Amino acid sequence: MEKIVILTGAGISAESGLSTFRDEGGLWAQHRIEDVATPEGFARDPALVQGFYNARRVKAAKAQPNAAHEALARLQRDWSGEVVIVTQNVDSLHEDGGADSVIHMHGALSGALCAACGHRWTSPPEMAVGERCPACAAPSARPDVVWFGEMPYHMNTIYDHLSEASIFAAIGTSGQVYPAAAFVHEASLSGARTVELNLDPSTGASSFDQVILGPATETVPRWVDGLLAQR
Repeated sequence: MEKIVILTGAGISAESGLSTFRDEGGLWAQHRIEDVATPEGFARDPALVQGFYNARRVKAAKAQPNAAHEALARLQRDWSGEVVIVTQNVDSLHEDGGADSVIHMHGALSGALCAACGHRWTSPPEMAVGERCPACAAPSARPDVVWFGEMPYHMNTIYDHLSEASIFAAIGTSGQVYPAAAFVHEASLSGARTVELNLDPSTGASSFDQVILGPATETVPRWVDGLLAQR
């Protein structure tokens, strides 16, 4: 049975109202990445970082899954083989749209992490500076998201899935952030058919066998319909 591995990025959640790194006027446009998405930025100004992620948490909680999220959940339900969804996003829109066992390689806004002992727990809606870890009591709680300069989560599992993929799709990704930008090469080495679905061609679009351009809410349901029709 054919195994499908899907990588999603910020572009799939943009139509649900969640801004990407490159959107003008969004939360990211108001801050330098170095200040709010690096361990050094957190050490320098934890109040700024906690405030930024508190605002992201509020915005994400109001967002609703769109037709692209729901189409991928339908593919998981109806495909005869395995469908693995790997996301760079820290929102829960895939799960809210009905998807199962989503691999969050960059963590999740819903999680808290102790910078001292590594304990993880569910984040409160607002995380305060100096919030204490429930395991070790250190005042070092931070969002459980992967910042620039840190290693993404679940990489061994992801590479195992890529080595077994018959089809690899990248949806709404810029192709600029590694290691995710190299997933298409990993899948190709294993003989997978590769497709990019994006609003505009990514930096690595030429590495894919097929590129489908347009809004995710239009292209993803159509692509899913085509796959299911071929079963």
